[in-house]
Formats: sequence, C-alpha cells, structure tokens
Amino acid sequence: MNTLNRISLSILAFCFSLSWVIAGEQPEPTPWKVDVSTGILTTQTSYSDNWTGGEAGSINWVAFYNSTTRRQLSRNWYNQYDWKLSFGQTHIQNTDSVDDKYWESPRKSEDKIRFDGLLKLTKGWFADPYFAVTLESQFWDARNQDKPRYLNPLTLTESSGLARTIFEKKDQALLTSRLGVGLREYWETKEDSIGGEIGEVSTSTLDGGVEWVTDLKLGSAASKYTFDSKLTVFQALFNSKSDEAENDFWKTADANWDNILRMKVSSIINVGLAWQLLYDKEIDLGGRLKQALSVGLVYNWANFDKEAEKK
Repeated sequence: MNTLNRISLSILAFCFSLSWVIAGEQPEPTPWKVDVSTGILTTQTSYSDNWTGGEAGSINWVAFYNSTTRRQLSRNWYNQYDWKLSFGQTHIQNTDSVDDKYWESPRKSEDKIRFDGLLKLTKGWFADPYFAVTLESQFWDARNQDKPRYLNPLTLTESSGLARTIFEKKDQALLTSRLGVGLREYWETKEDSIGGEIGEVSTSTLDGGVEWVTDLKLGSAASKYTFDSKLTVFQALFNSKSDEAENDFWKTADANWDNILRMKVSSIINVGLAWQLLYDKEIDLGGRLKQALSVGLVYNWANFDKEAEKK
C-alpha cells in the first residue's frame, strides 16, 4: 500500500470514528426546495464622433444563473445540487480615428461554469459521510480568436469524507463545512509548439489529495438581500505529471474563495457585488483577485415557506 493510500485511509478512519462521538436525531424527509436567481447586468456609455478628450464609449453586460436545489430524500439521505453560470462581454469604442469612433469586436469579461452535486448519509451522527462531485469550466475559451474552443479547460473533482452543518436558521442562514479525500482531473486543449511548428495539443492531469469546502448562505431568493460564499481548498498529495514538472508547485494547496452579495432595490432591480480570490501556484505565484459591482434586472424565485422569511 503506497503512502497516499495510507494517508487517505487514515483520514477517513479518523473522520468516521469522530462522527460517532455525538449522535443526534435523524431529519425528516422534505419536498424539494429550489432557490433561483437569474438576470442580466449592464453598464453603457457613448460619445459622438466629434467628442474631444479621448473618451471611449463602452457597453458591458453579464448574464447569470445561480440556483440551489436540495431535498432530504429520506431520514438517511440528503441530496443537493448547485449551479453557478455566468457569461458577459465588453464592447469598446475605438478612438484611434477622431472622425470615426467605430465599435470594436466584443471582448469576454465574464465566463463561469460551476456545478456541485452532494449526497450525504444523515444518521444523526456528529458529522455526515458524503460523496461530492464538482465540475468547473467556461463556455468559451477566448485565448485564440481564430479558433474558439468551448468547455475548455475543464476540471472534475470527486471527493468523499465527512460534512457537518455548523449553523442553520431555516431558509435564512446556513453554514456548512466538509472535509474529505478527493481526485481532481484536469483537461485542456491549447496551442503549443510541435516539432518547431505551432499546433493543437490536448493534455490531461490527475491529482489526488485532501479537499476542504466551507459554504455560507445568508437569505434566499425571497429575501431583500442574499450573500453566498464558498471557500474551497485542495491540497494535492500526488500528481500524475510530477515526473515531468519543472518544480514542485503542485504540492502547494490551491484555494478558491468565491463571494456574491446581492441587494434588492425593487422587485426586479438588484445591486450586486461579487469578488473572487484564486490561489494556484502553478498558474501564478501570487493570488488573483476579481471584483465586480453591478446593477441590473434580476429575477428571484424560491418555493420556501414565506412565513419563515418574516421571522
């Protein structure tokens, strides 16, 4: 048995032993609960051809879809699915010519696909054994404008371990955390040098290790505000391409902290603030930060008990 298997089995054995320390009541089955938020956010500026000062007009739009679907299937099983989809573009007015400020081709400003599936065994223990699947990608790979690629790159993570609900207020606040061992598969197609010529190369990487995921959800689609925060940390213990790597950066833990805050101005107008912090030493030695402040038309829907929102 190799070192990775020993470490993985040790972590799982410890987690399952811990889950028996404190036992509680099993939850009762519930109907499906659905929480959906979707809409389009945009900003726009425009200048006439005779405007002086070098200003450039722009149009920026982002369409998004976020949803959570969950159900206590029975006293023993809980199931949840989360979707985060967004795509946006920026159109900029070219100012090289004073007489003709034409609009350039749109540039991608936002692109995200993330799916999380979770199945938990709810025995009323201190923590619940779980199995989770996470899929991450983007709609359109814009690095090569002449040859666009879709769903590239793509990352699939499969993990298993223990999950615990730290705090819950029905349909208003939920804090959960889970820790387990996982396998992460990464596929990418890109341009690279082949025999002195540029060609298309497809690569795949498999690594395995320990995954920690913490979720905080405040409010719901029926609330005046919502806050959704997800922190994912993955510590690789092995990598299928370690023999080919020029360094040991793959051994450093990867982190993804994704946050979305939305507030209702009216029933269909929302103000949103989103920020995301990524750390992956194989891509960049420092952290990467993305932030967006937006206003737009948003549709929110939830089939939660409305009375729970008033308490």
